[in-house]
Amino acid sequence: MTDPDALQVLREVEAELDTRWPETKIGPSLDRITTLMDVLGNPHRSYPVLHVTGTNGKTSTTRLIDALLTRIGLRVGRFTSPHLQLVTERIALDGAPISPEVYVQTYRDIEPYVSMVDAASDVRMTKFEVLAGMAYAAFAEAPVEAAVVEVGLGGGWDATNVVDAEVAVIGPVDIDHTDYLGPDVTGIAREKAGIIKPDSIAILGEQRPEVMQVLLERVAEVDATVARQGQEFGVLEREVAVGGQLLKLQGLGGVYDDIFLPLHGKHQADNAVRALVAVEAFFGAGAERQLDVEAVRQGFSAAIVPGRLERMRSAPSVFIDAAHNPHGANALAAALGEEFAFRKLIAVVGMMADKDAKGILEALEPVAGEIVLTRNTSPRAMDVDELASVARDIYGDERMVVEPRLDSAIETAVRLAEEVGDPTEPLAGGGVVVTGSVVTAGEARTLFGKIPA
Repeated sequence: MTDPDALQVLREVEAELDTRWPETKIGPSLDRITTLMDVLGNPHRSYPVLHVTGTNGKTSTTRLIDALLTRIGLRVGRFTSPHLQLVTERIALDGAPISPEVYVQTYRDIEPYVSMVDAASDVRMTKFEVLAGMAYAAFAEAPVEAAVVEVGLGGGWDATNVVDAEVAVIGPVDIDHTDYLGPDVTGIAREKAGIIKPDSIAILGEQRPEVMQVLLERVAEVDATVARQGQEFGVLEREVAVGGQLLKLQGLGGVYDDIFLPLHGKHQADNAVRALVAVEAFFGAGAERQLDVEAVRQGFSAAIVPGRLERMRSAPSVFIDAAHNPHGANALAAALGEEFAFRKLIAVVGMMADKDAKGILEALEPVAGEIVLTRNTSPRAMDVDELASVARDIYGDERMVVEPRLDSAIETAVRLAEEVGDPTEPLAGGGVVVTGSVVTAGEARTLFGKIPA
């Protein structure tokens, strides 16, 4: 990570990839990635895959599955997106991002084949398609015994869906990415259901009734096996603990108790039980066959999920969270309200221009006493004055501050968290949460000196 030459070459490769369609421009077809896999010798067929989609919680669930499989003893490949700080985070082996050197070498290895696909297609391969191809090739080269793959966007025509996963995990489905998936939640569900393949096992999170109907129709269509949260499995008990929560989970193979999860919020408990059941399904666990409970405990307790209500410092406490839509912001607000007793909480918010600013700001309002509006360095970031115009109707001028630079915004929020109206009032109990975008969370993580994980 500290080798400047390796990082420079990595930046050069990223500059090459950035000449392609970005991840915000979708080519809804599996033709290009299928052709690439064919000319590479179909590396994605050399290991079993667990595939994860949903509106929020995909990365957390993917990392939790990885942690469990790794603790049980498998060599695991993990593909997630987007990254927080460095693109190498997206492709992980043995629970850690691949090195810049391996990332660059993997790209150079498949680059001639990518050029062949480009030449044969009306549209060049998109950046995300190339990244997915790199991940599948890297996993085969390792080699891995299992791959855990997070969908980039949607499901059916997402580039990751060239695989035929043995286990498909679908978290709660809500409205997001309406430019590509549409505003109809059943249409979104239908697209996400595309990762459920014939004879696979579908692990379904709790859903709206109309969404569940769509998912179950897909299960029946491809003759898959299904396990539903709230029926075949679920969270039996959860208790707030220092640094996370203590869980009792009902899996397919029985009850798993005394599970410490170093993550906050009910939504993370739900992600954990889906991860558990996915691993049970992968190994064929059932009523007569339970996973080793101690291995499950150790796997969950060692899980690392950066950027999800992750503490950066104390006194005042500063957290970052990658919530970037109203569904995620509501989960964040619930966790902040239920698990922390802040004297005062300041939210630092910077988001992308195509996101539902009003929905996110309204979700945070009940827990945020004041808000500092800012922007990240992405060219897609929402203009801070535009964000302020939305926030003004929700917070009023007296509860909002505009700071165009993220570093200044965090400094301002810390100062506000430490302010007291009465000299006799204790200074302790102030908090700051930096949120609104994966990019915002990642840039804040870098400002606090955290290394990519």
